[in-house]
Amino acid sequence: MVNNKRLVALCTSRIYDPQINGFIKNLNEKLVRENCALLVFAINSDIYWDENLKPAEAYVYDLLPYDDLDCIIIMDEKIKSKTVSEKIIKNAAESKVSVIVVDGHYEGTPCINFDYAKGFETIVRHMIEHHHVKNPHMMAGLRNNYFSDQRIDIFKKVLAENNIPFDESRISYGDFWADPTIEAMHKLLKRSNLPDAIICANDIMALNVCGVLKTAHISVPRDILVSGFDGYDEIFFSNPKITSVSCDIMLLSDAAADAALSILNGKEVNDSYIEPFLMPNESCGCHSHTWHAQSILSSFNNNFYRHQEDMRILYDIASNMETALTPWDMAAAIHHHKTKHHLCVVDSRIFDPEQNYFVIPEEESGKKDLHIINDADYAEENRFEGRFPLPEDVFYDTTVNDKENVMSGNYRKRMIELLDTGYPLIFNALDYMNKPMGFTCYYFEDYMITDYSRAVNVTNALSMGIGGFVNMQYQRYLLDKMNSMYNHDALTGLYNRIGFTIAFDKALPEHKNEPVTVIMSDLDGLKYINDTFGHAEGDRAISTVATALMSAVPKTALSARFGGDELFSVIFGECNSDAIMKRIDKILDDYNACSNLKYKVLTSSGAFKTTLADGFDIKAAIKIADKEMYEVKAFKRQRRLNSDFIQ
Repeated sequence: MVNNKRLVALCTSRIYDPQINGFIKNLNEKLVRENCALLVFAINSDIYWDENLKPAEAYVYDLLPYDDLDCIIIMDEKIKSKTVSEKIIKNAAESKVSVIVVDGHYEGTPCINFDYAKGFETIVRHMIEHHHVKNPHMMAGLRNNYFSDQRIDIFKKVLAENNIPFDESRISYGDFWADPTIEAMHKLLKRSNLPDAIICANDIMALNVCGVLKTAHISVPRDILVSGFDGYDEIFFSNPKITSVSCDIMLLSDAAADAALSILNGKEVNDSYIEPFLMPNESCGCHSHTWHAQSILSSFNNNFYRHQEDMRILYDIASNMETALTPWDMAAAIHHHKTKHHLCVVDSRIFDPEQNYFVIPEEESGKKDLHIINDADYAEENRFEGRFPLPEDVFYDTTVNDKENVMSGNYRKRMIELLDTGYPLIFNALDYMNKPMGFTCYYFEDYMITDYSRAVNVTNALSMGIGGFVNMQYQRYLLDKMNSMYNHDALTGLYNRIGFTIAFDKALPEHKNEPVTVIMSDLDGLKYINDTFGHAEGDRAISTVATALMSAVPKTALSARFGGDELFSVIFGECNSDAIMKRIDKILDDYNACSNLKYKVLTSSGAFKTTLADGFDIKAAIKIADKEMYEVKAFKRQRRLNSDFIQ
């Protein structure tokens, strides 16, 4: 419960499906009347076929805020994953949250189901007893599947009661899907004795059975009767229209709402069953029926045309997100009227430019630190002041979010505000390269199927845009790092010969006809240090001189090491070279005083000053400074013995 409002979570899939859309609308309207709010957690594709791959979009079911929830409704047949459903039920039990399963069976959990067995028996009897079929064939679903096996048993039972002998040749397996059905039909048509009816375990198979028969110039229903099961909208637009059994999802929604409200009011809820009803149609020879076909067709057309426009715009949005240079710009690129009414929340670690978020295995990445990066309403309200995804203090909030759910962190307050709208909050996972990185929340202000249909495309665009940005960000980091390695000396961090040449040529036009000074510094006694203390200490000494040089010269100077222990800086504009060289010596004196090394790091420096006029030769200038440095070194050598280097 949040703010005296009881929260119900619905776990489902494909909110753009008109049936699911209707289920959500009906359920929410009933809950809102009883001061409840609905949170919808949805995937946008089937995970049944690839459950072992652990698809990242199923991460949305890990985001349920169990501490805030009062009841959870699981649409098991829509999710199509026992693993996911069992995990939700287990987590809910640990948090003492009641669960209702719709279209599924779980021990100890109240379940609401269609009486599929009775519904399928109705259509089998219709085909055999009403139409007097004598040689029926069944297009079953998957082998060893509960629903498929149940329907096969019913088929056998009705055949036996009507004295029609059964053998396995009366069964083909279409796996509840198109391609396997087409393959099974091609095998069936090779038989010399074709059936007079094909009873399919679902509508998808029935549609494809009719398609294959039509291609083979076999008339439905004149030559072979066909029936389906489920009552999909598509069956009203086929030729012929398919006889089926309707599993009216509105009845399921009513039952789910009643069960949830009963639980919230402290009442016990038991398993219940809803009986599907027969929809005779042309494919079995009955009269044609449409069942609101015009409104369904309008919905299909609307979705199709809007989909084309949406994809073009969302592609541009994703591209702009991918190529943005900063997280702020990436989030701002989301703003568009096609992406209204949503929040975007991601793991803040995706913005670390020094690692590729998607390379880290999910099991090693730990708990996500979820933060909001875009609120469409905020962007809309501030559209005249620029494209702002959020207030800066919210966007750059570094507070760690230790709860990985949709009602936590710096977006909890906003979620609570949205609960008062009276419309359901719909959550999709954001994932890229099969790794979850956050979620998006839609808060549509109505139940328009066009909005629900667009949500899947927006989610995909956001996932691609954010994922692409993270990859581009990491590529830029690697490119910068490679450029740095290519242009800089690995030991000292100064420019190498290539890097210095590029930087100098770039700076030359800007400083033409200005004074330029070259200061050359050379480590004294490098051979002695290497021979006595080892080359690692020699490298340390060279690096120390480089640090002193960079600290002493202006920040705009170009400092380089071409090799060995000779280092130099090119300084543009007026400067006091003597003061700089004294500063180098002072820095090294301070270093020697506290280094506790058995040798001193000392340097000899020389300088050459001239003007960047036409014909200026940097190599000649460096050579002159080098000569000045060697004169200083020779002078110092006369005054100092090697023992000067030992403390």
